[in-house]
Amino acid sequence: MILTKAQYEEIAQCLVAVPPTRQSLRKLKQRFPSQSQSTLLSIFSQEYQKHIKRTHAKHHTVEAIETYYQRYLSGVVKDGTAPVLLELANEVDYAPSLMARIILERYLQEQEESPHEDQLRAKGYDKTPDFILEVPVVMLCPLALEGHIIHWIESKASFGDECSHQAYLHDQFWSYWNRFGPGLVIYWYGFIEELDCNRERGILLKDCFPTDLVTLGQSIAQP
Repeated sequence: MILTKAQYEEIAQCLVAVPPTRQSLRKLKQRFPSQSQSTLLSIFSQEYQKHIKRTHAKHHTVEAIETYYQRYLSGVVKDGTAPVLLELANEVDYAPSLMARIILERYLQEQEESPHEDQLRAKGYDKTPDFILEVPVVMLCPLALEGHIIHWIESKASFGDECSHQAYLHDQFWSYWNRFGPGLVIYWYGFIEELDCNRERGILLKDCFPTDLVTLGQSIAQP
């Protein structure tokens, strides 16, 4: 589902003062019944991610990390069955999964181990598109005989908002374009319509897998 920027901002504005709970998501669905559940969930998740990014720095100071780690150890010693990590994350308004990462990385420091990610980089693994096509295809343009050549496809199980899309362009898409040529990005839960503005530069956006594809060996002309 493709939304205008105004439609997206109306939805995002409703999320400013609500907690990241299923109940909040149900209320959002009631407010915007014409939008799909999956699209609203993706927008809901991304707005929460923005909040986490804004507060990221304060949770990663040396003092904060040590405080969280010691509190976690003390909590586990006191009651090993208690949801210590979850309660700590909720108390400081931080994602439980990221709090778990802080605790784990602090523990690994004591074991003189490097993070999981550093080991992968050391072995030469880097980011690549989900699909690199051995034989490029052409995505036809409506009402036109020419099309857009596609060398790679990136699949995003999320909604393409302005913030996340610009980050993807900077961190991934332009790098893919530089290495492999023009490509296609599929935002399965939709995207802001105005973001599909780099077609002539080689980055195409769709909200589903296109059916108007031909291989370079086929004729592009339509009967």
